[in-house]
Amino acid sequence: MDESVRTTFRDDGAVLLKDCLDEGHLAACKEAFDWAVANPGPNASSMFEGTEQRSHVDNANPRAKHRLDELAAALPLGTLFAELWGSEHVWYFAEEIFLKQGGKAGRSPWHQDTAYLPWAGSHWANAWISFQSLPEGNALEIIRGSHRGVQYDGTTFANPDDPTEPMWGAQALPRLPNIDADLAADPTAHDVLTWAVEPGDVIALHPRSLHGGAGTDPRCPDRHTLVLRFFGDDATFRPLPDTNKHFARNGVLFVEEMAGLNEGDPFRAPVFRQVV
Repeated sequence: MDESVRTTFRDDGAVLLKDCLDEGHLAACKEAFDWAVANPGPNASSMFEGTEQRSHVDNANPRAKHRLDELAAALPLGTLFAELWGSEHVWYFAEEIFLKQGGKAGRSPWHQDTAYLPWAGSHWANAWISFQSLPEGNALEIIRGSHRGVQYDGTTFANPDDPTEPMWGAQALPRLPNIDADLAADPTAHDVLTWAVEPGDVIALHPRSLHGGAGTDPRCPDRHTLVLRFFGDDATFRPLPDTNKHFARNGVLFVEEMAGLNEGDPFRAPVFRQVV
C-alpha cells in the first residue's frame, strides 16, 4: 500500500480505495446484502411506508452473523486494513445495511458512529461498498479531519425538523452542528469529502468522522450499500453516556458480550471474528 493512502486516512479520516473488490467478491457481498434485506433483524428500521419510496437500514443482524463472519474472512479487507493501520491483527465487528429506492429518498443525517458505539482508538474503519455506480454528491459525504476533533452527541434520527436533536442530551456530549444549514449559508463552512464510486471501489471511513449518506434523485434513483466494520490492535473500549435509559454503556449491539470491558480496555471479545 502506498504511504500516501495511509497518510490520507490518518489525516482525513476517509479514503477512496479503487478496485478493491473483484467480481467474485462483489457477487458474494451482493448475495449477503440481498439475504439481509429479505431477512431483517431486530435492529432493522424503514421509512416511507405506503409510498413509492423505500428505505431499509439494519445493524448487526444476529440471523446473518455466521454468513457475514464468513464473508468478512473471505474478502481482502482484513489484509487491506492491517496495511492501512499498520496493525498486526484485524477483527470484524458487524455489518450495516442501507437500501434507498424510489428516487427521492432523503439523506441520512450527519453523525459520528462513535456517538452510538463504545469505540476509541485509531484502528477502526468502515468499508463502505456500493453495488451501483454513484455520481459525486449521491454517495457518502465526510467532514475532512473530523475524526480527530470533537466527539459530539448523536442525533436521534427521529426529528426531520431538527437533524441535531440530541441522542444522549443532558449536556453529556456537545450538540451536533447543523452541517446542512451551515453549508446552505456558506458552502465553505465545512470541508466535505465525497467521491464518485464504481462497483468494486471501497470507501474506508474512520467511524468517528462526521459523515452522512446523500439522498437519491432522478439521476441516482436507487442506492444499495453494504458496510462492513473492522478494528485492529489500537482499538479500545470507551463507555457511552448513561443519560438515555434505552441504551447501555456499550450501546445496543453485543451488550452482553462486552459487559466485562472497562474504559481503556483493548476492544476484544470472542464474538468478534479475527480475520488477520
